[in-house]
Amino acid sequence: MARYTAPQTIARGGFSIKVPETWWEFDVRPESRDAAIRQMINDRVRARPELAPHRETFEAFLRKASKDAWQSGALYCGCMAESFGGDTPVTGSVTVSLVGARTPDGDVLPTDPDRIVAQLGVREARREGDAWRKVTTVDIPGVGRAARTHGVEDISVPGDERTIRVVLMQTFIPVPGQEGKVALVSGSSQVLDLADSFFDIFDAVTSTFRFAEESPGAAG
Repeated sequence: MARYTAPQTIARGGFSIKVPETWWEFDVRPESRDAAIRQMINDRVRARPELAPHRETFEAFLRKASKDAWQSGALYCGCMAESFGGDTPVTGSVTVSLVGARTPDGDVLPTDPDRIVAQLGVREARREGDAWRKVTTVDIPGVGRAARTHGVEDISVPGDERTIRVVLMQTFIPVPGQEGKVALVSGSSQVLDLADSFFDIFDAVTSTFRFAEESPGAAG
């Protein structure tokens, strides 16, 4: 499906991750993201004129992805938006957030992968076309074990009461030396027909995640 080209390494806030060099990566801050997106699209269309008919689609997707990433507290957002000859571009995104969670009583929730898995719910599709979710653990080279969910899920739209159905993979990576903190690597796409291909892509990208030698939170 996608051309998985040579990766580029992105360093942010105490971690690094590699994405294909054809992906779009940008500052998600509200004051700078729109200008950054416009400039990237201009540069990409100049280099690949065949993308010009999809300019408005790319811009709308990248604006929404960056806005959602910012509202979710993401430290990094990378997106793919490619035309493979069809009428609709193929789009997907990967975000990295540093998150922590507590119980209603204020107790820190565990970050041990097995205990996270025990708290995450599996969802079975009762009939074809239903949403579903699987829960597993994975081994990330150089990082260790992490809890993971993947499936086709209905997620809330930030600032809206609606939900959208997406291909979704989330990997919860414990942050060394920080109680109750995990690095959440989330990959999503609304192209449901390519779910298996996106699972492969998101897994490949997540497998490149590494913590920086300096403490998390330091500038990458």
